[in-house]
Amino acid sequence: MAVYAYLRVSTDQQDVDNQRYGVLVYANTRGLGPLQFIADTASGRLAWRERAVGRLLTETAQAGDVVLFAEVSRMARSTLQVLEMLACCMQRGVHVHIAKQQMVLDGSLPSRITATVLGLAAEIEREFIALRTREALAKRRAEGKPLGRPKGKPAARLKLDAQEAVIRGYLAKGINKLAIAKLIECAPSTLYTWLARRNLRPSRGAAHVQGPSATP
Repeated sequence: MAVYAYLRVSTDQQDVDNQRYGVLVYANTRGLGPLQFIADTASGRLAWRERAVGRLLTETAQAGDVVLFAEVSRMARSTLQVLEMLACCMQRGVHVHIAKQQMVLDGSLPSRITATVLGLAAEIEREFIALRTREALAKRRAEGKPLGRPKGKPAARLKLDAQEAVIRGYLAKGINKLAIAKLIECAPSTLYTWLARRNLRPSRGAAHVQGPSATP
């Protein structure tokens, strides 16, 4: 039997340390070990199957293995995802322990009943989400509003803004855009887009300047 301890890595080191401490204390009191720590650096907003925890629950952990979580909130950021994760573990025979909530889902009859309830709850929540989505789309359609994602606004700050003074200097000297792109080592299309966004153009009679050579 393998025992995996899952940590969702945060930018707050204290939070990570608290997760590890809670998991270790729980494992010691339950006689679980040795622990194999799995650190997940992806955002909890990402679908659970696309994160490290997805590979852990659907591939790495096998029937009879234990996956230990510090607390429910570290599993995922939505109730639906948590329910799907727990239901998946029950279907695959993977035992789940959640330290903070003192929750255990194993192969016992109470756990199988819980797994059935969790699976049903997940299915019901998916239906509610689908229903709300359909209703929202129907309302927008009735109001004559466009469907789909709204177009994003252009970024206020662009990559070449850091070199604005240099580029303006080249423009003032009348150096053409292709030569400037070579001088600042960027793709011509990137420079052209930046110039258009900043409403800049070379001075008349642009000079032809050889950019950095590709060979010494």
